[in-house]
Amino acid sequence: MTLSVGVLMDPIAAIKTAKDTSFAMLLEAQRRGHALHYFEQGDLALRDGVAWARCAPLRVRDDTQHWFTLAPAQWRELQGLDVVLMRKDPPVDAQFIYDSMVLEAAQRAGVLVVNDPRALRDCNEKLFALQFPQCIAPTLVSRDATELRRFVGEHGEAVLKPLDGMGGRGIFRVRAGDSNLNSMLETLLAGDGHGHGRQLTIAQKFIPQISAGDKRILVVDGEPVPYALARIPQGDEFRGNLAAGGRGEGVVLSERDRWIVSQVAPELRRRGLLFVGLDVIGDYLTEINVTSPTCVRELDAQFGLNIAGQLFDIIEQRISGNRTA
Repeated sequence: MTLSVGVLMDPIAAIKTAKDTSFAMLLEAQRRGHALHYFEQGDLALRDGVAWARCAPLRVRDDTQHWFTLAPAQWRELQGLDVVLMRKDPPVDAQFIYDSMVLEAAQRAGVLVVNDPRALRDCNEKLFALQFPQCIAPTLVSRDATELRRFVGEHGEAVLKPLDGMGGRGIFRVRAGDSNLNSMLETLLAGDGHGHGRQLTIAQKFIPQISAGDKRILVVDGEPVPYALARIPQGDEFRGNLAAGGRGEGVVLSERDRWIVSQVAPELRRRGLLFVGLDVIGDYLTEINVTSPTCVRELDAQFGLNIAGQLFDIIEQRISGNRTA
């Protein structure tokens, strides 16, 4: 089966091929003989309700110096593609939302969009985890500085973060009585100086097991990859994010990890979330990454896996089933 595979992503010229999961997907799709079509946010359009994109035929190579070749781009109806990989990195801002609506028009025309555009809009990567209270540490989401200070005082130590961040940006670790707490809250809440914020902020009880790593568990159509990438903080840094300097170390999933996946997986399947990254610290689920989960290249390299291959097995099955239905 030969497919036409579109990918909406950030500029391919700027990626780090050794760590880029979108690149792993493109390599796998090309290895299977599928035709690749590349476009960015500015290349989407709706014409009389039909989704279009300015697509450039793409070839990729696993080469750190010359990893892609683009042919001239041309406008085409997205319904001419079999699948679109929505791999635009956060933030999930207004433009991201609008793009998901364009892709939803393509989906209505029969294109498989991974992940489902509606789910990308509905499943904030931090708030979505709160739908599984049995899996999470104590958490408060609020615009009220007084309530957030009370939460920190109640638990003694907490992590504060924005709802729209990624890569560890804007995250603070704070202890009760910290003289910098008010300043942190003003920054996160974008407040009016009287304790009332314009932006929701999330506070989570600090989980000491972060010293052993913030585990990224990849889930393909509800099934976990058997290994996670533990992103371990370095030096005085408490954040394990690779973008914040964390060191990635592959680990076997624990029974607790698999239990967390079992709690979340039915909802992932229901929402059409084929490729998801769960973040787990110690015994607790902290985030559910649905926009552009990463760590495929690292896990493939450490354990001889082909995670993108697992994903494309599912994609091909779905499209084959649709064609014979």
